[in-house]
Amino acid sequence: MEAMIRTRDLTRRFGALTAVDRLNLEIPKGEIFGLVGPDGAGKSTTLRVLTGLLDPSDGEAWVAGHDVAKDPQAVKDRIGYMAQRFGLYSDLTVDENMEFYADLFGIPQSERDRLLPELLRMTRMEPFRDRQAGKLSGGMKQKLGLMCTLLHRPEILFLDEPTNGVDPVSRRDFWAILYQLVKDGITVLVTTAYLDEAERCARVGLMYNGRLILCDAPDAARHRISEQCYQVESADPRAARDTLMESEGVLCAEPSGASLHLFMSAQQTSPEALQRKLEQNGRGTAVFTQIVPSLEDVFIALVRKAEKQ
Repeated sequence: MEAMIRTRDLTRRFGALTAVDRLNLEIPKGEIFGLVGPDGAGKSTTLRVLTGLLDPSDGEAWVAGHDVAKDPQAVKDRIGYMAQRFGLYSDLTVDENMEFYADLFGIPQSERDRLLPELLRMTRMEPFRDRQAGKLSGGMKQKLGLMCTLLHRPEILFLDEPTNGVDPVSRRDFWAILYQLVKDGITVLVTTAYLDEAERCARVGLMYNGRLILCDAPDAARHRISEQCYQVESADPRAARDTLMESEGVLCAEPSGASLHLFMSAQQTSPEALQRKLEQNGRGTAVFTQIVPSLEDVFIALVRKAEKQ
C-alpha cells in the first residue's frame, strides 16, 4: 500500500536538546495514525517537521511522495495542518472565517458554493453560520478550524491535539468527522493526550524523549509488554504502592480508581511474594487479580521502563 508519510531516522535538534530522535515511521493512505506521549515527548515537533514548518537536523521525511526538506511547498500544497491554537478570527462569523481562508487558498467561487455547504453539513455547523467565532463553544471552534483546514481538499491531515479541552460529546462528534474523511481517502496523523482517542486509531505510536518506543494497532499494543499485569485491591492503596514500588521485579504500580494496576516480572517475583512483603511491612492483605492491561496501562508501563533505562 502506498505510504503517504514516511520517515527514515528523522531527527530534529534544538541546540543540545534532541526533540525528535531517529524516528522511523510509515503511514499508508487512508489510515488514522495516533501519536501519543507525555508532554515534551516530541509529538508537536514531529508534526512541524512533517508539515515543512521546521527543517530536519538529520534523516529524511517524505509526505505525499515529496521530500519535506527539498520540496516543502509541494508538501504544503497537499496537506492540511491544524495546530493546537488554530488561527481563527474571533470577531468574524463562521461564514466569514471560511471565506477568509478560501481567499487564502485561492479557491474559486464555483468551488466554494459547492464545498462550504458540504463542510457545514458534515460538521453540523449550519445553524451557527452567522455566529462570531469568539462566541462558539470549544468543540465548535475546533469544528470550524477543521473546516477551514479542509477547504483546499488536502490529501493528508495533520492535527495537533485537536480535542484538547473539548467536552466528551464534541470529541465524539469530531472523531465521527475524521472517520468520514478517512472513508473519503484522506490520511490522518493526529496527536492526542487522550488514551481513549488513541483506541480509535488504526495504529498508535508512543513517543518518549523524542523516540518512538511502540508502534502497533491498539489491540496488539496491549500484548507488547513482557511483564504481567495485576489489579491490586488494598485497604490502603497508597501505602501498598510505596511498598510494591520498592519490591524486586515490580516495574510499576499505578493508581486506577480505588485499586492499583501493577506490572511485574514473573521471572523475578510473584503475587504471593509481594503479598508476603506487604504483610511484613504492616500493609495488611491485598487481593491480586491478573488482568489484560488497558492501552493506558501499557503506555504508562513502557514509559516507566524507558525512564529506568
